[in-house]
Amino acid sequence: MKHIKKIRGISIWIFVVPFVALNACLILITNFHELFDQKDVILNTIPYIDGGTSISRTARVFPTYLIFKPAMFLTAYLLFHYWKSNYLLQKNINPKLNYKKFFFFFGVGSAILLVIHSIFLGIKFDNDFYKLFRRIVILLFIIFELVAQTYLVINLYKVRKTIKKFANDHILKIKIFLVATLIIVAITSIPIISSPGNKAIKHALEWDYFVGVIFFYFLTYLYWKKKR
Repeated sequence: MKHIKKIRGISIWIFVVPFVALNACLILITNFHELFDQKDVILNTIPYIDGGTSISRTARVFPTYLIFKPAMFLTAYLLFHYWKSNYLLQKNINPKLNYKKFFFFFGVGSAILLVIHSIFLGIKFDNDFYKLFRRIVILLFIIFELVAQTYLVINLYKVRKTIKKFANDHILKIKIFLVATLIIVAITSIPIISSPGNKAIKHALEWDYFVGVIFFYFLTYLYWKKKR
């Protein structure tokens, strides 16, 4: 079916590019201290478990931002084409199918927000409004991603019988479970995130949530069957 090959090819890169880039930044800043200013050095940590540092703290300094920023720009570009291709695919399946405009809007919006976040990452202004602006951008990115992913899995579930020979229904169930888990975690984490302290918990949650969000795209790669 048209667009499936493109969606499958793009989705694996949306998972690989940010995952490799961020963990490369982590390895550099925790193990190659001579490359960094002393004030930017981070001691060995596994932030997914111990919450020893934040994603921003890892990726916003020189030279790690030379890896992270281009990777995020590339990811945003891939996100745009991912959501566009899904929109065109579902339009071909059923022009009257609900929600395709919604996941396209929020998906492309998440790509734009990722670009904005990446542009301002590492730029320092001692200004409360600027700090609030950055937090709002990353928060909106997460919201837009979750909304887009939710609408997409709803549509895929609706047309699952039509596309069953092209897709793996078991993976769709995993995607639905993943999106539901991400939404529940986001809601239940609000008291933790909004309260002072608990930095380690917040950091660990940030890293693990990051993996959860991009894992959705790895599942997309598995969901569509490879054309034989």
